Amino acid sequence: MTTITLKPIGQINTPHQQASGTPVQPCRAVGYTGTLTLNDPAFAEGLVDLDGFDRIWVIYYFDRAADAKMTVVPYRDDKPHGLFATRAPARPNPIGMSCVKLEKIDGLTLHLSDVDMLDGTPVLDIKPYVPTYDNYPVTHCGWTDDVPNRDDIVADSRFEKQT
Repeated sequence: MTTITLKPIGQINTPHQQASGTPVQPCRAVGYTGTLTLNDPAFAEGLVDLDGFDRIWVIYYFDRAADAKMTVVPYRDDKPHGLFATRAPARPNPIGMSCVKLEKIDGLTLHLSDVDMLDGTPVLDIKPYVPTYDNYPVTHCGWTDDVPNRDDIVADSRFEKQT
């Protein structure tokens, strides 16, 4: 099996200190702001023209997630589902992605809103959100079709490493 080594390109800073109480998904994190600071001045060149996008994808490492289990009860439901049919953070490769609002860029710091990541989360990559490519009309969303869409759902500690 191939070994993959990834190096963080930066870090997220948000008001979310622990999983419990953190909004589940950026669409429920409206009003929460944070920053993403790149850790190498050479990355500044890679930010050219990014300020023309309203939203960006931030790909990151769930550094505080528990070990993966193949059946989980996700935050939005009270029934078990296969891990790969959920967005639970405890995964075999704990990689997350969030589509956040890009407010401004100041040097190596990106100012963001709608952040749902924990403070100090390592960032692996940044990509622009382009609705033409990223927004597909769908007719089925699996088990989530049967779950009420509630705005009051927040994370708890069920997927966090226990220390």
